[in-house]
Amino acid sequence: MTMVTADDLKREPFLSGMRTADLTRLATAARFTVVPEGRRLFEERTPAERFWLLQEGTVDVDLHTPDRGRVVIETLGPGSVVGWSWLFRPHLWRFGGVATTPVTGIEFDGRLARTLCAIDPSLGYELTRRFGELIVERLEAARTWLTTPTGTPPTPSAML
Repeated sequence: MTMVTADDLKREPFLSGMRTADLTRLATAARFTVVPEGRRLFEERTPAERFWLLQEGTVDVDLHTPDRGRVVIETLGPGSVVGWSWLFRPHLWRFGGVATTPVTGIEFDGRLARTLCAIDPSLGYELTRRFGELIVERLEAARTWLTTPTGTPPTPSAML
């Protein structure tokens, strides 16, 4: 499989505007991936070691509730970032995620990305800032979802 390059990462909306040197470092933690429909990418309360930039396909983010079982809280599509728990202690998934269609994208090794951030604080700041903004967007979407009468999860376009 072809190696991920800084040029590949420059085309990703989430990483837009990052310095080439940072993208070159980050590319060392990345690989292209294909995830078949139905495969669970991560499970609540298990170690969070990865994150993904979706190029094609959709992923449902869910959580388990005692009374309703698995509940989809968000559907993410092309251009979305899947996973932020790898960056924040205790590095455990806060939610679950499953591919609802075949997915292609870029998968990152979260442990290596954390090491790169520790070695280069400017890269660490830039990624932490971007993921912080992403978390705020997702919290706002969750608030909207919780306050709508139908309780319908946001569509992928609402998450971009």
